[in-house]
Amino acid sequence: MSLPTPGTNKLQVLRAVEDGWQAFCRAPWPFLLFQVLVTLILVPFGALLVGGLLRLKGGELPFLHPVAAGIAVVVGVIGYVIVGLWGMVGITRGAWMSLDGQRPSFRNFTRWDGAASGRLLGSGILLTIVLAVVGALAALIGTGLNALNTTLTVIPVVVFGVFYVWFLISQKFLLQLSLFGVKRPVETIQTGVNGVNPSWWVVLWLGIVESVIHAVAALFSYGGLFVIFPVVICISTAAYRQLFGSQDHTGILSNG
Repeated sequence: MSLPTPGTNKLQVLRAVEDGWQAFCRAPWPFLLFQVLVTLILVPFGALLVGGLLRLKGGELPFLHPVAAGIAVVVGVIGYVIVGLWGMVGITRGAWMSLDGQRPSFRNFTRWDGAASGRLLGSGILLTIVLAVVGALAALIGTGLNALNTTLTVIPVVVFGVFYVWFLISQKFLLQLSLFGVKRPVETIQTGVNGVNPSWWVVLWLGIVESVIHAVAALFSYGGLFVIFPVVICISTAAYRQLFGSQDHTGILSNG
């Protein structure tokens, strides 16, 4: 079965928030313990990355040889990306299973899925490339207009700003589409645009609601943000299922 025709399904933000919260409450400890595990593994890779960059850029940490600093940066970036992908896939898989009414176990979170991680990485890279290309075009156009009249430089800035907001909202479900929807990054971007556009303003409202939830959690310092992260993933996944359906089109749940 393919994804539903764009515009067929409607998004109900408050229902997504309620469903997402209930999904988190179905298995709160596996969500939080997995986050602890991911964070503990990320810390040394982050330290390698920061230490290497400090040595290469500012000359700090003189005891670290430049070659060793370069290796530290490479290892830090690769490790950080791999662990980050593992964490995102695990939490989103757990959210999906919980929304299905299951109680995901810790193993459901920790299981590595190379294919899913690769799809998510590819989609993220493609998204970054699109934004970079559009930004470069806006800069070139702005430079050309500046030669004519400095006032005209505001035009590409405004146009890029509008495109930036529209495009990022259209990719609100890039994570879920990469894992459960389609298998190619280009299709992920296209499906996001086609599927979100009919409900773009509602998806924008969802993003605002999630931002407010993050802001409230921030009042409780890092502990609040730590707890709210899987909750927001559950909410976004619940919203995705309203728009794109609750079927696993990539087989991520059956892999392994």
